[in-house]
Amino acid sequence: MSKLTNRTAFIAVAVAFVVGLIGSLAVRPPGQASPVAASDAGGETPARIHWRVPVVFQTTLPVIGDNPVYVADIIRRASNGAVRLDLFEPGEVVPAFSVTDAVRDGKVEAGYVWLGYDQGKIPASPLVSAVPFGMEPWEYGAWWYEAGGRELTEKLYEPHNIHPIYCGVTGPETAGWFRTRIESLQDMEGLKIRFAGLGGKVVERLGASVTMIPGGEIFQALEKGAIDASEYALPIVDQTLGFNRVAKFNYYPGWHQPFTASHFVVNLEIWNTLSAEDKAILEVGCTAGVTRNLSRSEALQGEVMAGFPDIGVTAESLPEQLLRELERVSAEVIAEEAANDTSFAEILESQREFRANYAHWKSRAYLPRDF
Repeated sequence: MSKLTNRTAFIAVAVAFVVGLIGSLAVRPPGQASPVAASDAGGETPARIHWRVPVVFQTTLPVIGDNPVYVADIIRRASNGAVRLDLFEPGEVVPAFSVTDAVRDGKVEAGYVWLGYDQGKIPASPLVSAVPFGMEPWEYGAWWYEAGGRELTEKLYEPHNIHPIYCGVTGPETAGWFRTRIESLQDMEGLKIRFAGLGGKVVERLGASVTMIPGGEIFQALEKGAIDASEYALPIVDQTLGFNRVAKFNYYPGWHQPFTASHFVVNLEIWNTLSAEDKAILEVGCTAGVTRNLSRSEALQGEVMAGFPDIGVTAESLPEQLLRELERVSAEVIAEEAANDTSFAEILESQREFRANYAHWKSRAYLPRDF
């Protein structure tokens, strides 16, 4: 009887521990810190900011997913625990494509996003996230910090009760993973492909059938034949998701996203209540995120591509004729978007003016890429 009693007590304690652990992970109301965070933990100061931050990419993904983890950690350490960001995986508190809506409505205080997913409701959002045949990563950073990009993006999102902070960037994505080779324009006809942003409108105009699904659903769609091809991210990200197992032709260059910018978005009403010190902490953390994100994205791809032959994958280049046609159609799509939306036109003009001036430097200062 004693053994049974002891065993019963042990089970009860274990159940209580698990229930308590689950309770501690439950979603907190906006602005409410957990009991641990509110106290002095490990010598850190009590949290004066403790926010829920949903992300659009799984934090287990390299580069695009781990950057918000880095940003949250560096902000916590820089503030000695006074500013804490609790990250939530896609779909955990809000759907991946609805993060900015949740921030706008105050359901969460902030989020880490790719603003291109707002294209349906904010037509100019792709210009600040990824532009076909657009700027390179450092070029985008120069425009953002020094040529009005930040101010224009803040103006774009102000009516939506959102304050955006540039918080991450990567170099070009791959042009996609395909089951069969793409050798001509005719190969785009009827192609079922997952595509995002302005690039999706471009390939659709070339005859492809475009669908938009979250990253976590792409492998299954490829495997089952629901789609024939997909673009998503960098080689190391796409391989982590298993695309290489079902689509053996990985195409380059990433014409549709020469840069891919991510932003930390804060509910504007909440942002306006923050002290100058806390705003600076968030901005500095995101600037560190930009630098680290680009460095990491550039460092990791070569080794992945070097291993392609061992797994039966070939890195292919899109035919120049197809690239030229993609460029022509991209210009058409962008012109149409500008004609239909004043914010799009304003931001596009700013980017074009900057690029025209920057070209004097860019065209002469750097060695040719084939040098």
